[in-house]
Amino acid sequence: MKQYLTLAEIQKDLSEGSLTCVKLVDHYLSKIASAAHLNAFVEVYADEARQTAAAVDQKIADGTAGRLAGLVLGLKDVLSHKDHHLQAGSRVLQSYSAPYTATAVQRLIDADAIIIGRQNCDEFAMGSSNENSSFGPVLNAADNSRVAGGSSGGSAVAVQAGLCHASLGSDTGGSVRQPAAFCGVVGMKPSYGRVSRYGLIAYASSFDCIGPITKSVADAALILEIMAGPDDYDSTVSQKEVPSYSSSPKWTEKAKIGYIAETIDNESISSDIRQRTLDVLNRLQAEGHEVTPVKMPLLDFLLPTYYILTTAEASSNLSRFDGVRYGFRSSESKDLESLYKKTRTQAFGEEVRRRILLGTFVLSANYYDAYYTKAQRVRRLVREETNRFFEQFDFLISPVTPTTAFKIGEKTEDPIQMYLADIFTVQANVVGNPAISVPVGTDENGMPVGIQIMAPYFGEDKMLAFADYIFNTNKSGVMEFNLNQ
Repeated sequence: MKQYLTLAEIQKDLSEGSLTCVKLVDHYLSKIASAAHLNAFVEVYADEARQTAAAVDQKIADGTAGRLAGLVLGLKDVLSHKDHHLQAGSRVLQSYSAPYTATAVQRLIDADAIIIGRQNCDEFAMGSSNENSSFGPVLNAADNSRVAGGSSGGSAVAVQAGLCHASLGSDTGGSVRQPAAFCGVVGMKPSYGRVSRYGLIAYASSFDCIGPITKSVADAALILEIMAGPDDYDSTVSQKEVPSYSSSPKWTEKAKIGYIAETIDNESISSDIRQRTLDVLNRLQAEGHEVTPVKMPLLDFLLPTYYILTTAEASSNLSRFDGVRYGFRSSESKDLESLYKKTRTQAFGEEVRRRILLGTFVLSANYYDAYYTKAQRVRRLVREETNRFFEQFDFLISPVTPTTAFKIGEKTEDPIQMYLADIFTVQANVVGNPAISVPVGTDENGMPVGIQIMAPYFGEDKMLAFADYIFNTNKSGVMEFNLNQ
């Protein structure tokens, strides 16, 4: 079967009769089976996907198909899908089935998207490499000895390897954009409040966002347009009207672009990442765009602020997983206290336990003001500083990651080095702004490189148009990989 870059290409062949949704689903199921070693999917809905595909084919024949007819979609294992298993990559939720469907997922289903399966992720979306899952690590399709990125690693690899056309992930500090960069695909985090979080297992509620992982910016725009908008089940969702992202005009203006010099002129940045980023900035400048280096005094405080606040929220959110109501329950407990302790000790992985303990510490009475309250103040200052930046510039461009995908096991013994993988992506979550990762080539080892574009709050329309402008000159960055490595 030929390779499709966009859903529009698929729908063209569906309308002409040279392709059916059933054939498309069978193709993806075959590829999933041949790529099982990548560990991208933890559950595949083969029969259900075929039945849905047949129903969509009939709708196409009847002229009643939705806007996403032909979209075969995978779901990160933190998104509720009624009567389907949901584990967040954790042993603590073994055998648990979702009692309802997440709003974002339901809106895509209503538009005739076909859900093909549940995708591997770092446990409770806590990780930068997808090595923290109870289902085992996800392998990068470009080099099976390297990580996929996290926490939406399974979702990114599934798109990278052509196991589905698009995926839905979650982004708390870069968990959509970072694996997208590692895998050479497009990953987008919308503005906080643009998409309902109802049905998303919470890691850090004031940071979490649901976002698409796709082969093209055009598909990311369409998926966002359909998912976004008010929801009675989530009071944090904006009531702002959702623009028609998918039909926004092509970017033709001269943009004002800022970049933080420290994110490029830094010893910790790999030479390939630096060069690919400079290539893009130099080309934009040559095309007449205004490209200016800027300073952000609070840059060094971003990562500490992010980890203090997210671990505090995780400590609170994950207290519900106690072995009493659902999921794993320790057989070694003798009383209620030991039930809590043994269940959580045995069922949570090391990284989740670490973040719960850190969060509990910063929320404790003796340290609340010293850490949590101060981090909230810094978050406000970072937001104000970012807003001032966007009074002068249209976009902030930076690398997505300091390096390309690293070797499996390379950083597992050093949590600080692992946390530093998020250094360029956390700002968008701390302030709530939209950001997108776009592939811009490869390094000397053939590993994908991404570039990040951040825009003003609720500036997705212009950001997507500009990202598409960059993407269309770097289509070589989106690759199908040899699965027999």
